[in-house]
Amino acid sequence: MPSPNLDAASTIALAAALRDHFNGVILPMWRNAGFNTALSLPYEALGEDHRPAPVQRYRAMACARQLFVFSQAGDAAHAQVLFDSLTHTFQDPQHGGWFYSVDEHGAPLDTVKDLYTHAFVVFACAEYGRRSGNRDALEIVHRTSALIQTRFAAPGDLFNAALSTDFAEVTGTPIQNPLMHLTEAWLAARQATRDNAFDAALRRLAGAVAGHFVHAPSGCIAELPVGTADNRLEPGHQFEWFWLVKQAGGLFEGSGLAESLARGFEFAQRFGVDQQTGGVVASLEEDGSIKDPIQRIWAQTEYLRALASHDEAAVRAVLPRQMELFRQRFLRPQGWFECKTASGEVARADMPSTTPYHLATAFEALPA
Repeated sequence: MPSPNLDAASTIALAAALRDHFNGVILPMWRNAGFNTALSLPYEALGEDHRPAPVQRYRAMACARQLFVFSQAGDAAHAQVLFDSLTHTFQDPQHGGWFYSVDEHGAPLDTVKDLYTHAFVVFACAEYGRRSGNRDALEIVHRTSALIQTRFAAPGDLFNAALSTDFAEVTGTPIQNPLMHLTEAWLAARQATRDNAFDAALRRLAGAVAGHFVHAPSGCIAELPVGTADNRLEPGHQFEWFWLVKQAGGLFEGSGLAESLARGFEFAQRFGVDQQTGGVVASLEEDGSIKDPIQRIWAQTEYLRALASHDEAAVRAVLPRQMELFRQRFLRPQGWFECKTASGEVARADMPSTTPYHLATAFEALPA
């Protein structure tokens, strides 16, 4: 991919245009049309016409992601509403922890105890608590983290992906994605609480991920434990892990993750990014051939964030062109395109409430 001839001012201007679209278009969508005022919950998705998709459920994870987004945006009033809804709607008063989803009336629907959900509760409450000073939010960070460590624990310092409502039965064994978001959550919790206990928990988790998920030939972190049949490598997750490990600084030293992900970044960029369009594919086989060619917007945002944080100037030089390709390919005047095919056709027309989290985290990392 050729390096663009853009100076620093042009790069900053491109980043500012992305943020302006986010602040002027995306955030108002989810304050207004995307928010069910009767239940004080974000709808799962909006159509191209900004009308909510037919309601089948509301997920705790979606509410938590929106809590993060509006906390980061400095919208204290809406963040307070989302925090209250999260805590009042999704907590399990009988067994502890958090329900996965509620139905269209706000009653518990899927009551599985899902690590991905619990990680996002920690992550969002850490951000909200840090910015608002809300002590209840920070208490949830500690309480939910303790619950994860005791209830979700699996052999090898790993954590199970899902448990039954009462935590008695394992319904999902360890997989990469919830572990990545738990890493993200505990890095946020560490920053919000200044509690050194999170350092030790993060070091153990990093060592476990390195030991069970790193695909040695590529340096990538696989979606399933190494050696599992029909495994896959997701370029977007390599870029996401690359960012997280950089944020951890020296905390993960000795785990080998930084060294692996330096190679994983190169592998994902070489095999998982279309050199003409800049599109990031969904997944690769272990040999680098494309497994799933669909281009999801979240993977594009993780590539932007990884490029912006890369130590090598030659790699960062790709960023301006990639920002412009992203803007042209995935943003539209009244929102975004969630998924596209390799040829640029829209593969998913609606706009999920979970995507602004990816946009927000990526745009925050861009030059300003």
